[in-house]
Amino acid sequence: MHYPTALLFLILVNGAQAFRICAFNAQRLTLAKVAREQVMDTLVRILARCDIMVLQEVVDSSGSAIPLLLRELNRFDGSGPYSTLSSPQLGRSTYVETYVYFYRSHKTQVLSSYVYDDKDDVFAREPFVAQFSLPSNVLPSLVLVPLHTTPKAVEKELNALYDVFLEVSQHWQSKDVILLGDFNADCASLTKKRLDKLELRTEPGFHWVIADGEDTTVRASTHCAYDRIVLHGERCRSLLHTAAAFDFATSFQLTEEEALNISDHYPVEVELKLSQAHSVQPLSLTVLLLLSLLSPQLCPAT
Repeated sequence: MHYPTALLFLILVNGAQAFRICAFNAQRLTLAKVAREQVMDTLVRILARCDIMVLQEVVDSSGSAIPLLLRELNRFDGSGPYSTLSSPQLGRSTYVETYVYFYRSHKTQVLSSYVYDDKDDVFAREPFVAQFSLPSNVLPSLVLVPLHTTPKAVEKELNALYDVFLEVSQHWQSKDVILLGDFNADCASLTKKRLDKLELRTEPGFHWVIADGEDTTVRASTHCAYDRIVLHGERCRSLLHTAAAFDFATSFQLTEEEALNISDHYPVEVELKLSQAHSVQPLSLTVLLLLSLLSPQLCPAT
């Protein structure tokens, strides 16, 4: 293959990006909290890493925290625009939380969503299920099921999450589902022995991409894999690229005290490789300039 032609081929093939899905317990997110400059700046930088982010433990009663956070996110670095999708307030008492999806609306759209009908009142905060479109021929849509368990009933809620999966997969006739969130699935909340007896561990097809040994907590005094991402479905698993907790304290050079002002949890993330060699990708300005320099070689005069 002629050199300039080969270079053009590589540009077109490698133009696509991984698609990152994240979950983050933002620890009692309120308007007063996001109004603090360092908190806002750090939250925006965390959110901007993700194509879809599920925020948990949003407890803002004013209804103003998320619009403010969205406004600053869309001003940040041009990687948006972002949109949001929020659940109703969920809880059994005066203490309620909201699940909030932030998503890059030029890369994905909400196809459908609903709050799981928890007839037996198993969940303190029922999963807020959403189906998103994906820029992929292999996997054109994906279902996300977030859950923030209560530490007092982790085992019960996680076993019930298997029933949620069964309902969701039947509802959309799809086995490609990601379960994610602060499961409290480690340390004193759930021993390894009890964890391994969960149906989400014993039934085939569930891939826990945040490993048991991962530390998703900010404090140096703790080492617990509370926050998890679980993949199901052959197509979904075939696109798996990487998964990890995001240590924002180290990445953003924060002290432990500064990091704890954001949350006592780290976000967890999974990247899916959605690029395909035959897909047509938008060309960046840099690539266009490179092509213009190569044009005499690509199309020599006769």
